[in-house]
Amino acid sequence: MTTASSVGAERLARRMARGAAFLGTETAILCGAMSWVSERNLVAAISNAGGFGVIACGAMTPELLDAEIAATKALTDKPFGVNLITMHPQLMDLIAVCARHQVGHVVLAGGLPPAGSLDAIKASGAKVICFAPALALAKKLIRSGVDALVIEGMEAGGHIGPVSTSVLAQEMLPEIAEALPVFVAGGIGRGEAIAGYLDMGAAGVQLGTRFACATESIAHPNFKKAFFRASARDAVASVQIDARLPVIPVRALKNAGSELFTAKQREVAQSLDEGALAMAEAQLQIEHYWAGALRRAVIDGDVEHGSVMAGQSVGMVKTEEPVATILATLMEEAAAALEKRTA
Repeated sequence: MTTASSVGAERLARRMARGAAFLGTETAILCGAMSWVSERNLVAAISNAGGFGVIACGAMTPELLDAEIAATKALTDKPFGVNLITMHPQLMDLIAVCARHQVGHVVLAGGLPPAGSLDAIKASGAKVICFAPALALAKKLIRSGVDALVIEGMEAGGHIGPVSTSVLAQEMLPEIAEALPVFVAGGIGRGEAIAGYLDMGAAGVQLGTRFACATESIAHPNFKKAFFRASARDAVASVQIDARLPVIPVRALKNAGSELFTAKQREVAQSLDEGALAMAEAQLQIEHYWAGALRRAVIDGDVEHGSVMAGQSVGMVKTEEPVATILATLMEEAAAALEKRTA
């Protein structure tokens, strides 16, 4: 006899089948790439538990990425991906590192892929996943040959766009979900939301904040405690003070570090005024600032002056749990929600 829970689980598996097949995983749940957090330990733990871990390359050199991929492969034989920032000055070298290691999926973040980058990734046999914060951009990326998309709303932690996840999902999934696998991200903290997006046509979901405080996460105890104490309204977006500065807003827990970033923007804007900086270099300086500020919080535990990047789902992160427990809970919640559907 079919039990109630097995009916929900079967419905969930059916809805996740396309995304899971694309990723090569048991569940179509990706862990968002969080700089300093999404490293070998968390990535391997997520992949070993049936999800899809993604290494956050961030500002790593090709040599550091090479070592990180090798170390991750030593901890898991399951599929995982690598997230590369499109503005990285050594992007093509980083793609070559991924190819040498036969990484199966490369996630490109930070804008339209530069000329030649998609071809270089595909030449290695890897799948390309890109972020699409607007429908027009999604269609352009599909035409350019990307294999899957992530649509991420402003509720997410880290770099964000201006539109909420629920609006993006409603606007974009009916238009593009048949063309390729689409993963929804931003503000997802429970399985009921996962079930809802799957019903709307998503192939799977991406979560970051929910995994940041996992037992296997190397984040400093102070960083994790800041998450446990925070509510949704504590995760605020940074403010852009100069229209010329290509500053993508970043969502993090409010602290003294927010003021430091405002000061950094003023410093970079002044350098632009004085002609001491080119625009591309200005953007790179901002990126390096975030990498340093995030490291102070995640690794050193300075949660007052560092950047404690977190999505608005942070209020649902209450305790440190193993990755396997987090994934199992999300799947149980999603299955229970689907249990109540008529089919």
